[in-house]
Parts: sequence; structure tokens; C-alpha cells
Amino acid sequence: MARVGLGSATAEGDRNRLAVWIEHHPLAAVVLAAAIVFLLWLVFADWPEEFERWAGRKRVFVSALLNGITLGGLYFLVAAGFSLIFGLMRNVNLAHGSLYLFGGYLGYATVQATGSWLPAFLVAFVLVALAGLLLQVLVFRHMEGEELRQTLVTIGLSIVFADLMLWVWGGDFYQIPTPDWLAGPVELPIVLDVRPNGEAVYLRYPRVRLVIFAASVVLGLLLWLIVNKTRIGTLIRAGVDDREMLAASAVPVQLLFALVFAFGAGLAGMAGVVGGTFQSLSPGEDTRFLLASLVVVIVGGMGSIPGAALGALLIGLAEQFGSVYLPTYAIVFSFLIMVLVLAFRPQGLLSLR
Repeated sequence: MARVGLGSATAEGDRNRLAVWIEHHPLAAVVLAAAIVFLLWLVFADWPEEFERWAGRKRVFVSALLNGITLGGLYFLVAAGFSLIFGLMRNVNLAHGSLYLFGGYLGYATVQATGSWLPAFLVAFVLVALAGLLLQVLVFRHMEGEELRQTLVTIGLSIVFADLMLWVWGGDFYQIPTPDWLAGPVELPIVLDVRPNGEAVYLRYPRVRLVIFAASVVLGLLLWLIVNKTRIGTLIRAGVDDREMLAASAVPVQLLFALVFAFGAGLAGMAGVVGGTFQSLSPGEDTRFLLASLVVVIVGGMGSIPGAALGALLIGLAEQFGSVYLPTYAIVFSFLIMVLVLAFRPQGLLSLR
């Protein structure tokens, strides 16, 4: 009962966090509000010619913004599972990127075999979740609390997994075909230019990216509700804080943690299908998305679903704007954000602790 009460208090604190922050940081809140208003103006207003000469074409800016937001949605799907495994359960799984790439390959094989896109998500989730379950039972269960051993073992496993996937799928690039009902662009209410006759030119953006981003938002809300508003979420957080006490309450802790680990791995597998749809699948993507997940969790805060969402959004935007405006230093911006967070708020922007 004490644990349930603690979970309720934590949820109440989460609801009031924004109001408390605004009360204690009024100047920062005003600056943030002004920045949001300015961003909305940049997106929806018709840029004056003088401003466009200074800042560049509006089409380039808006495309980079939307690409960064949708890329952040993909990073969130990968990092959400990593946040559950690493942030809540304290399991250092550096083979998480391999689970992402494995899910992508499974999704590609499913689409090729069935000609349908949606079953790829189910196949990738189930099979990668089973792989995660085996990892938890055979590896992590025997190294609980030993972060260094977990790190070294999962680095070795990621190398083995990478070689196995290279053996099965080779070194070619694969892309999962976009289904017909998601193919093509959709016109957004964002004015890029106004012709001399007064006709507005609106932005056209790939429908598949918008749908995938919307799905990532829905999934994020569901995860937050599960972790913060359900008995299962309370048990997970209680097990992290005091596993022995939870076990004494007749809760099957090992089964609970195995299922959470499998669920986090399954999310990585589904993210692989997403990544393979609007990007590509190839050797090396596992390392890229593992690093992205680490940065997202560090920036957002361990174990925080809203933190993972904020971190993914920041990293996605930093990568896209860097690649457009300063391509030589694009990779630097993500790690610069991480360094600044570690320097001024080492627990993460929205850490639970």
C-alpha cells in the first residue's frame, strides 16, 4: 500500500511539475513562450523578402523542421524501449541497436513475403520481444546490478548479432516499400510563398512521415499512462526502488521485469520497421541508433517517457538543421546538446530523480 501511495504522489508531482517550474523560473518561461511564438510565426507567416534573403528560403527551413520532428518520432520509438530497460530497470543493454536493426530486417522480409505493410509491425514486435526475453532470462538475470559486466557482455553480443545479420542479409541497403495508402505527399496549411496573383503556395509533405509521427505520439501517451497511471507501472517503479520489498509482497518480480524487457525490445523491433520505411536498413544502423538512444535518454532523463520524447525531439531537430545549414558539423550538435545537459543538469531535463 505504501508503494501505491508513493506512485500516486509521484504522478501528482508530475502533473504539477510544469506549474512549479514556471513559478520558480518566470523569466525562462517568458523566453520560452516568446520562442514558441516566434517559431509559429516562422512556420505559418509569409516571410518578408528581406528576412528570406537573410535566413534563406522558407521551404528549406520548414522542411528541415518537419524532418527533424519526424526523425525525433523515430528516435523516440527506439529510445522509449531503451529508457524502459536502462532508465527504469537499470539494465545496460548495448545490444539495443541490434534489436532495432533485427526488427527492420524482419519487417522487410515480412513485407516481401506477404506484400502487406502492417503485419510487419506485429512480426517484428513479437520476434524481437522474444529475443529480448531470452536476453533478459539468459544474460541480465545473472548479472543484476553489475553494470560493467552488462556493458561488456552486451557489446560482445552486439558484435555477434551484427555479424549474424550481415551473414543472413548481406551488406546491401534495404528499404521497406511504403504502402499505397500512405504513398505520396499531403498538402499542409503552411504557406511557403504567395504568387503575384495572390495565390498561396502550400507545403506538400510525405504522408507516411506524418502518420508515423502521429503513431509515435499516441504510443508515447500510452506508455506514459502505463508507467504513471496503472498498477503495473507502480509495480515496475517499486521494483526498481526496492525489489526485495516488492518480492515479499508476493509479486513475481522476475516475471514482471522479463516482460518489461521484452516489451522494450519489441518497441525497438517496431522502430526498425519504421526506420526501414522512410530511411533504409544497412549494416551500421544498429550502432547509429544505439548512440542516438543513449544521447536521447541522457538528455531527457533516465526512466522518463516525457524526457525521452523531449530528448528525441531535440536530437532530431539538431541533426536535421545541422545537416541543412552546417553539414560539416551536423554530427557535433547532438553531442553538444548532451554535453550541455550533463554540465548544467546531469540528471536530464525531465528526470524522475
